[in-house]
Amino acid sequence: MLALRAPCSRRPLNLLQLRKVHASVADSAPAVVPAQSSSSDATLPEKKAPKWTANSIRTGLIARKRGMTAIWNDQGVRVPVTILQLENCQVTANIKSVKRDKSMYHAVQVAASDRSPKSTTRQMLGHFRKAKVPPKRIVKEFPVTADAHVPVGTTLSAIHFVPGQFVDVVANSIGKGFQGGMKRWGFHGLAASHGVSISHRSSGSTGQHQDPGRVFPGKKMAGHMGNKRITTQNLPVVRVDTSLNLIFVKGTVPGVDDAHVLVSDAKKKMIALSNHNQAKGLYEKVLPKGVDDLPFPAGTAELAASLPAVIEAPSYRRSPFLPLE
Repeated sequence: MLALRAPCSRRPLNLLQLRKVHASVADSAPAVVPAQSSSSDATLPEKKAPKWTANSIRTGLIARKRGMTAIWNDQGVRVPVTILQLENCQVTANIKSVKRDKSMYHAVQVAASDRSPKSTTRQMLGHFRKAKVPPKRIVKEFPVTADAHVPVGTTLSAIHFVPGQFVDVVANSIGKGFQGGMKRWGFHGLAASHGVSISHRSSGSTGQHQDPGRVFPGKKMAGHMGNKRITTQNLPVVRVDTSLNLIFVKGTVPGVDDAHVLVSDAKKKMIALSNHNQAKGLYEKVLPKGVDDLPFPAGTAELAASLPAVIEAPSYRRSPFLPLE
């Protein structure tokens, strides 16, 4: 595969230039001469590579939240972004099972973050040995369609997500322990002047009269706050760094720094919209401008080696008057 990465330059490449790169790679690729085969194999049709469609659901990735920073677009507008990094994210299994309604369930099992074999159970060591990958810290599975299975042992890259598209991020929120009603639910508290004695941050009355004589379930009261599974939806991908496996998403992501997060295609803005009757085939309503399809079935490390180091969405292209990183 033709490598187009410059050895010293790290100037971001926008999506319109990325299409020209794909075209140049296709034009400069050498012609493949088929090997001599027997007469029985000559009649077999050539197997085409799978292509993303509006009904395809791809696998997600396991990344680590590295923190927040800010970038400036070509209009000088400051954009807060969260940096997500992939740590040797690899495919460990493809799952096919029959659900209760007799339909097929398809999923791709992904693992990330290498760990020492000494701290891994024997059962998981055997599972990773079968997949021919090193032991991992976290293993998750992502439901996919039947055409989106990824070969076991494939190393996934940040180019799996195209700058300009939307993603959903799932993680555990920051745990804050036992908190009162004002911090947990935003209550304004009781009066801070006359008539209140040492109850300024109290939640006040929580029950009713003798009938029903109890507190209804779900009442907003003091209790444990945080450390819940949170899904932040429709975050736009601003930049992708293929050399460092970094994904820059606009906005905040739940969880503490260095926590593992699950990143997948946005369920509402991409999957649900593409499955709508009026949006089938109209990829310009689902994908970012200048992109015809997505890396399918997944963005691999081999694909990242043929692309520039940094790719940005056109609307977040860096101003020429700002210094490069």
